[in-house]
Amino acid sequence: MVTYTGEVTPGGAPDTRELAALTITKVAVDEQMSNNCYLLRCRSTGEQLLVDAAAEPDILLPLLGAGVLTTVVTTHQHWDHHRALADVVKATGAEVVAGEPDADAITSQTGVPVTRRVHQGDTVAVGDTTLEVIAIAGHTPGSIALLYDDPQGHPHLFTGDSLFPGGVGNTFGDEAAFVQLIDEVETKVFQRLPDETWFYPGHGDDSTIGTERPSLGEWRTRGW
Repeated sequence: MVTYTGEVTPGGAPDTRELAALTITKVAVDEQMSNNCYLLRCRSTGEQLLVDAAAEPDILLPLLGAGVLTTVVTTHQHWDHHRALADVVKATGAEVVAGEPDADAITSQTGVPVTRRVHQGDTVAVGDTTLEVIAIAGHTPGSIALLYDDPQGHPHLFTGDSLFPGGVGNTFGDEAAFVQLIDEVETKVFQRLPDETWFYPGHGDDSTIGTERPSLGEWRTRGW
C-alpha cells in the first residue's frame, strides 16, 4: 500500500489518500505558481468536488475519470486559484462555491457566476459526506477553509492560502490584515481542532495542526 505524503510537483503525478468515505487526490499545477488542487470523491456515490480549479484544465479534467464533478470550491479570489474555473465549469456544469466577500471578484476575474455564496458554519456536500465552511478573513476578505471531520479518523482541513506549514498566508504588509488573519486562524482552527488534524494548503506540502501549534506565538511576534 502506497502511503500518502502530499508531496507533489507541477508536471508530476498526483498523490491520493484513501479514507473510509472519501478519496482525496492532490495535484500541483503551473510550474511558476505551483498551486495545489484537491479532488474529493465520495466513495459511496462517486460524486466529486474540486477545491480550487487553479490552472491547467487539461490536467484537472482527466482526474475526474468517469465520475461526476458536482462542485468547484474556490478558496479565495486571487487570480492563481481560479484560472481553470471557466473551462472546468463549462466541461462539467459544476456548481461554483466561494466565500461571500470574495464572490463578486471571482466572477469579475473569471466570467463565471458564483452559484453559492457561503459563510462561516455553512456546509458543502460531496455525495454522502459533508464539509464545513470555516471563514478565515485576512489573506482576502472572503477566504474560506473546508473541514472534513472524518468520523472514522482525524479531521482534514483544506486551508487555501490562509495557513501553511511555517505560518499564515501573506497579508502583503497590511498589519491589520495580519492581525485579523492570525486571530482567526488561532480561534477558528488551533483552538478548535486537535493536533492530529491534517491540513492541505494552496501551495506546497501539507502539515498537521500539532506540528504547527508550538509556533503560533512566534508567528504573531514576527508579524507574518
